[in-house]
Amino acid sequence: MKVFMLGWEFPPYISGGLGTACHGLTKAMSDLGVEIIFVLPKPFQQTASTHVRMLTPLQVKPWNAAGETVGFTQKELKHVTFYAIASALQPYATPQQYGQQIEQLIRQKATQEQLKALGGMEELRHWLHQIPAALAQSGQYSSDMHTEIHRYAAAAVRLALQEQFDVIHAHDWMTYPAGIAVAAMTGKPLIIHVHSTEYDRSGENINPMIYDIERQGMHAAAKIIAVSHMTRNIILTRYGVTGDKVEVVYNGVERNGDAIPYNKIGIHSDEKIVLFLGRITMQKGPEYFLMAARKVLEVMDNVKFVMAGSGDMMHRMIEMASQMGIGNKVLFTGFLHGKDVQRVFQMADLYVMPSVSEPFGIAPLEALNFDVPVLISKQSGVAEVLHHVLKVDFWDIQEMANKIIAVLKYPPLQLTLREHGNFEVRKLRWSDAARKCLKVYQETTQAV
Repeated sequence: MKVFMLGWEFPPYISGGLGTACHGLTKAMSDLGVEIIFVLPKPFQQTASTHVRMLTPLQVKPWNAAGETVGFTQKELKHVTFYAIASALQPYATPQQYGQQIEQLIRQKATQEQLKALGGMEELRHWLHQIPAALAQSGQYSSDMHTEIHRYAAAAVRLALQEQFDVIHAHDWMTYPAGIAVAAMTGKPLIIHVHSTEYDRSGENINPMIYDIERQGMHAAAKIIAVSHMTRNIILTRYGVTGDKVEVVYNGVERNGDAIPYNKIGIHSDEKIVLFLGRITMQKGPEYFLMAARKVLEVMDNVKFVMAGSGDMMHRMIEMASQMGIGNKVLFTGFLHGKDVQRVFQMADLYVMPSVSEPFGIAPLEALNFDVPVLISKQSGVAEVLHHVLKVDFWDIQEMANKIIAVLKYPPLQLTLREHGNFEVRKLRWSDAARKCLKVYQETTQAV
């Protein structure tokens, strides 16, 4: 089985759970002998880490792409070949953020003389929005996200036409147009993997463009993989897809070995640590975390609340903590990478995920992997598979506070949650997810 896979991000360049999921899934598939051609947008203004070997298109295979793609391979993924299409698309970016990013790119690349000739940045903005089609045809970044998505799709098609594969696997909405185009050009079946929907990210205030792309991808696909039954229900009710088309495949987690004893990581304070780790956006419910924090601090003072992550609500949350008078008790770390994530988990006495709508939620699995007790919202897909964790409605801040206090004040409860939770998470393996995806591939290709 050979798979043409389209994704948004991949380690070491990750900004959320999608990159972690893609890494775990492809590694497990590689171990099963599945060959994967993984296509993703080129990391924006970053260079590859030392364990990645970059290749030019001519070194990979001769083709006329005007330098738009590069490929790279990783030793641990022996059956996976990577191609990075030169694109500014990034996961979790809104059309507005994308436009700002393109302006920043132009500003950095253009000389002062060029800007002056164009009449400055205001004139440049107007100019950019007048010629998205011309930019797309020239192979350069477009100021319009919709155009850029289709330019990315065109580049993916050119790449697909020089490869041999059995099935197309597209992760989340930005890759759906590319998946549809590749399927149309090659006749191979398209499988889309729904890690999140526009209703999860935006509630009822959805972006019509994104919704239309999601719906088109779902109806064009031969099969849909959903990360939870909660996500499956959204697909059925909100996008008009029939139930026999959607399979649920839960995410897994990679074992990180035994947790480091607390007395060996330099923590001597008697303060308890309650951790929020994730994107600081509406979907993740950061304001409910802070409201619960204030109620906890009314009862016990020796607690610090750590908000690890970044997002469009970060500055608002900093102001909110200050206005509530708990600013000295809340630490905002920004986005954490690699060993910093490991360290913050090792410091935590409790991990809280108060998501308003979470299709799955990999972070709770990572917390349990480090023997950290977990409190999650009932509005999360991972609540379907975890039983030795505490659960609460995201909006019930009083109950959230009560359960935080219970874990921090009663060591036997904390110990029970740690022991049983760690045992439970061992059963959620990427190898199982990979086998289920492989079964979907086989059933789809046999039906064609």
